[in-house]
Formats: sequence, C-alpha cells, structure tokens
Amino acid sequence: MWEIVKSGGWLMLPIVLCSLVAMAIIVERFWTLQGRKLAPPGLSGQVRKMLAGGRLEQKQVQALADGSPLGRILATGVVNARHGRDIMKESIQEVASQVVHELERFLNTLGTVAAITPMLGLLGTVVGMIDVFTAIMAHGAGNTALLAGGISKALITTAAGLTVAIPAMFFHRFFVRRVDEITVAMEQQAVHLIDMVHGDRAETPGKAGAK
Repeated sequence: MWEIVKSGGWLMLPIVLCSLVAMAIIVERFWTLQGRKLAPPGLSGQVRKMLAGGRLEQKQVQALADGSPLGRILATGVVNARHGRDIMKESIQEVASQVVHELERFLNTLGTVAAITPMLGLLGTVVGMIDVFTAIMAHGAGNTALLAGGISKALITTAAGLTVAIPAMFFHRFFVRRVDEITVAMEQQAVHLIDMVHGDRAETPGKAGAK
C-alpha cells in the first residue's frame, strides 16, 4: 500500500488526508445520528401525560432537556406553553433550528471531500502525463517500459481520488437523508405537543408522538 501511495507522487498526500477525514466523519456520524437516541418515539405523548397530571416540575423539565435533542425542543415548548400557542411555536422553531444545525455538523466537510478528491486525482494524472511527455522529449518514445511506468504512475492518483470520492458521496447523501428523517420525526412530535397543550385536537389513543 505504501508503495502505491509513494508511486502516485506528492498529490497522493492530500488524497490520503481526505480519506482519513472522510472516514472519521462517517464513523462519528454513524455514532451520533441514531434516530431513537435523538428523537425517542412517543416522547411528546409522555410529556403530555405528565402535564395533564401536573407532575412536570423544573427538575423534570431539565432532565427532559438533557435527555435528547427532541427532549430539548419539547422542554423549550413546555417552558413557553403558558405564553400562548404562537410564542410556544416560535420558541420551539428557534431551538429546533439549532438542533438541526448540530445534526448537520461535518456533512458539508464530507461533501467537500467527495467533490475535491476526484479533481485532486485528475490533477495528479495531468502532472504525471506532463512528466511522461517530458521523458519522451528527453529519451525518445522507444523505451516502452519507461512510458508504461509513467502512465501507470499518472493514473494512480485518479484511481485513488475516485476510491475516496465514491464512498464519501454515498455516505454524504445517506446522512443528509437520515437528518431529514430525524427532523421530520422531531417536527411531528413538536406539533403534536403544541396541539395537545392548546387543545386544538384530542389525543388519539396509541398515536402519541407517532412518526
């Protein structure tokens, strides 16, 4: 492996660094973007029952906020519930935008890696082909081994760039889709809580906080 990296020239260094960055982001996002941990199903229904029973104290609100990102959103709504539906909704939207921003952390970097690594590989190939033509001018076209080795060296960076870019692009889109799904789940539970608190609709048995 080291021989391949070394034979690709100095442009293999940024490609290898990009691969390490992409791998770290993928592992971190897989660990972080766990739906049930971020948006526990039925949490809004549990909060609603606690409110109905008059058992939601400051300590419980803080525990709710610390428990999950969705809990943080719902806790904000509960704290502002007494100010009316509009204020409650606005406060939830403000916190929700911060939560979504945190869920999207590092995804732009992963997308950038997916975009630039093929170009780095192409640049490496162009530089390698320049070296090949320079060798032809110096030694002529009769040395086929020299030409084959130069062309092979030029193509290594393109292959390496694509090898990094393809999985990076796949996982970027995968995580964007997962963030969208989690965001929709959070939005549904937040809207459900708002409607329940302000009596705009009756709670449907078995459907509290349904996705």
